[in-house]
Amino acid sequence: MVHKTLCFGLLGILFAYYVYLPMPENIEEHWKIRIADAVTKMISLVATLFENIGLMKYEELFFTLSTCFLTKQVSDDNITVIDTDFSNIPVRLYLPKRKSERHRRAIIFFHGGAFVLGSCKMFFYDFLNRWTANKLDAVVVGVDYRLAPQYPFPIALEDCVSVVKFFLQDKIFTKYGVDPTRICISGDSSGGTLSAAVTHLLQDDPEFKDKIKAQALIYPCLQIIDTLTPSYREYEHGPLLPKEVAINLASLYLTKDKELPRAALRNEHMPQDSRHLFKFVNWSVFLPEKYKKNHVYTEPILGKLNASYPALVDSRVSPLLASDSKLQSLPLTYILTCEHDLFRDDGIIYATRIRNAGVQVTHEHIEEGIHGALSFTTAPLFLNLGFRIRDKYISWLEKNL
Repeated sequence: MVHKTLCFGLLGILFAYYVYLPMPENIEEHWKIRIADAVTKMISLVATLFENIGLMKYEELFFTLSTCFLTKQVSDDNITVIDTDFSNIPVRLYLPKRKSERHRRAIIFFHGGAFVLGSCKMFFYDFLNRWTANKLDAVVVGVDYRLAPQYPFPIALEDCVSVVKFFLQDKIFTKYGVDPTRICISGDSSGGTLSAAVTHLLQDDPEFKDKIKAQALIYPCLQIIDTLTPSYREYEHGPLLPKEVAINLASLYLTKDKELPRAALRNEHMPQDSRHLFKFVNWSVFLPEKYKKNHVYTEPILGKLNASYPALVDSRVSPLLASDSKLQSLPLTYILTCEHDLFRDDGIIYATRIRNAGVQVTHEHIEEGIHGALSFTTAPLFLNLGFRIRDKYISWLEKNL
């Protein structure tokens, strides 16, 4: 009993410490975000402790907690919700009930979760996709791709490509009343990574080229080449997504070897022959001056890892590694970035590069934004920021799809 009391007391002290860590001044509803941020840091601390004592792997605690947010398929007065599979990949379909005078647009949505967590069936994604279907009178497909580390790269990407190709069939368009000229691929965070990678791959496929009208990326992670961009430095400790948590989880998409995340945290993870790729993600060239501040650009340190990870130089993992000629073929693009986010600079660089390549792009930047805000539009935690991001996303789709 004494040991339990001491443990709870220590956890209480740590939670209070995390709650009172410095927070960017312009964040709205900062107490809500302080609490959510403290919870994330506490989970990471406990997960590290559990792994060190051999109780469970670091990611298993995050995964176990994420399953608590799963929902069953529930239709309502406006939307029919169906759990099925496309090409043997589980999907959740949202089909408007009201009659439509013309074929509907369609959105294929890939959820976030660092490639190791999450599901389109989590309540906040279910709410988002249901809302999208209802507001836009659209068919929405939420994709439950397989997760790392059990299914490492490129399995998640292959699942997403399989679902999109299955959906892009005339018989599917007819079955669900979809207009084949109004298809959008979208996703948030690592789902944004997958959205960009899928779009790139389809544009390279003669059979599917130009069948996607738009891609919509919400605070996407688009490169793992440089973990010392200004946003990585400024928001190393969050809010909500600390650098260590992001790298520890996302590295599992590539390998279970703990040496990779340790090296990535030091920006010493890239192989010796990768210097030619740095030009694609060089923030000193692509970022506006306001984001460079007083930071000095230094290249990642090469050749520190003994093991070889080919995926580190693969544009399917880091869509920013695509050449300018490949970027030119991209469809209409929407990118939303948040100021207080590790991945802020990824989205800004991507928007700059594809605009320079001649692609029509809408880039919306939320000055008081944080990563993951879109997940806080349902109980138990509501953020006005989450609603604003959702509404911006829906508004763009309504006008452009």
